[in-house]
Amino acid sequence: MKLSTKGRYAVMAMVDLATQTDGKPIALADVAERQEISLSYLEQLFGRLRRGQLVKSVRGPGGGYLLARDASEIRVADVIMAVDEPIKATRCTPGSPSGCQGRQQRCLTHDLWEELGNQIYLFLSSVSLADVADRRVLGSSGILYSQSRDQQIAAGE
Repeated sequence: MKLSTKGRYAVMAMVDLATQTDGKPIALADVAERQEISLSYLEQLFGRLRRGQLVKSVRGPGGGYLLARDASEIRVADVIMAVDEPIKATRCTPGSPSGCQGRQQRCLTHDLWEELGNQIYLFLSSVSLADVADRRVLGSSGILYSQSRDQQIAAGE
């Protein structure tokens, strides 16, 4: 499954907001600079995030954006869904009785990819912005990397 820049950039920007804990609104230009994302693209995304009630905007001098709720209450899946990014691994329209093949049949691996999409959604629903900001999303891949790195260091590499 490929997540587009819309979803990735929205999550990056929201985690950036989550790391700014002084309670003051953050200018999108600052987020754009720190995360190396186009300001005009961020403005589009933040319009959707605001409509999705994930951020609040503050107008005027010193204005910007704040998280609408505590970072521990905002799930990564919420952010991705707010910017209209589908979380799916099939070519089919979710919930559609017709399939992804030309004869409106489901391919042989449809259930596999549909369940993968479900698992991705469950995982992203279990991770909060605070988890990402506090680097608590290491998982087994991080453990494997850490063990491999420890072995390299022990071997003098």
